[in-house]
Amino acid sequence: MQNQGENKMGVMPVGRLILNMSLPMILSMLVQAMYNIVDSVYVSRVSEAALTAVSLCFPAQNLMNGLATGTAVGVNALLSRALGAGDRERASKVAENGVFLALVGYAVFLAFGLFGSRIYMATQTGKAEIVQMGVDYLTIVCCCSFGMFGQVMFERLMQSTGRTVYTMFTQGLGAVINIVLDPVFIFTLGMGVKGAAVATVVGQIIAFIVAVVLNERRNPDVSLKLREFRPDGGLIGRIYAIGIPSAIMIGIGSVMTFLMNIILINYTTGREIAATVFGVYFKLSSFAFMPVFGLNNGVIPIIAYNYGAKNRRRMTQAIKVTGCYAMGFMLLGMALFLAVPDALLSLFDASETMLAIGAPALRIISVTFPVAAVCIVISGAFQGLGYGVYSMITSLARQLIVLVPSAYILARIGLQAGNDNLVWLSYPIAEVASAAVTALLFVRLYRKVIRHVPEGAAH
Repeated sequence: MQNQGENKMGVMPVGRLILNMSLPMILSMLVQAMYNIVDSVYVSRVSEAALTAVSLCFPAQNLMNGLATGTAVGVNALLSRALGAGDRERASKVAENGVFLALVGYAVFLAFGLFGSRIYMATQTGKAEIVQMGVDYLTIVCCCSFGMFGQVMFERLMQSTGRTVYTMFTQGLGAVINIVLDPVFIFTLGMGVKGAAVATVVGQIIAFIVAVVLNERRNPDVSLKLREFRPDGGLIGRIYAIGIPSAIMIGIGSVMTFLMNIILINYTTGREIAATVFGVYFKLSSFAFMPVFGLNNGVIPIIAYNYGAKNRRRMTQAIKVTGCYAMGFMLLGMALFLAVPDALLSLFDASETMLAIGAPALRIISVTFPVAAVCIVISGAFQGLGYGVYSMITSLARQLIVLVPSAYILARIGLQAGNDNLVWLSYPIAEVASAAVTALLFVRLYRKVIRHVPEGAAH
């Protein structure tokens, strides 16, 4: 039973706590996954070139999301740890500096949207139609990204104090608004890919406003005094020490996707269609990965809180239970990809060529899902304990050091042999390498940190 005045992250039974913390985020991320798919389905009805353009925009958009999320991860871990140690004043200072860093992140991508979007698109394809559609989409999404940066930060302030139901509401609200507005802007108003971008930013801005209001009225553990705020270099350094590895980890994914697009366009017979398949894979796989990321986001503050409260038993139990839940989601995703890849691709008005390339791709990549589940959960443990750099190392090993070179070699071999399917085998190769590195780093962390934390009570 929860003691009066004590945060639930320190006393609620761990299994129930993980569900309590994670289910709202899992539901909201499933809505987000639905948005990702519906958005691309609508765009695919404009033309295959439009779907390709949005797919090629994904690495830049994901990099933007990565900076916002990575900064928020650092804030999340430090804020939860401060609350676990009973220091509310420090928790509020962490939150204030986090809001400031969200504004800095927006300024960076405002500049990219204005001056870098055309250069970015032209490096991937020489087709003028696709380049222009991509520039139109990216300019709007980047220049109006203050909604996304603000939404992510204020949602994490509520998540850090255990109020994940509000995070579910704001994330779900933004996604639903986006889904509703997509056909209006894309088809009714005839804006095409520009309409998809406008619908995206409108949903983010409204969700941001609601998150600010909820944080002010429903989150008494954090008190923001922004008028009196002065940046704290020490706190900012500690936020980035935890958060930048997470941002780099997501950024590595963006670089990987960018390089994979170039490999697929230049070294497969499918060319732009192969890159489109790769983009569609990311949309479809979000149904498997988003719930796991929701679990991960829910367990990070639990681990951080109990690390601050010096309770090893609850920390390790949280990791184990989350791993079991994550494995279940990924096994379901793998089964779906193996059973009906053609039906999944047909949602995007897939041509015969797209089906021929995409069905084998989905089947081959999906066999890595269960391994990815374990790696994601352990990555969350690294972040919750303040060792986000370990997450960065595992992501670097998987997505750049192993995946991209393997894809390049296999694509060249496949092009000569007339077999485009070989390039997708780079995923199983990279996932095995990532699992090995993750296991070694977790053993190191356990010996260095976890086993020295007092066992504590199970509650």
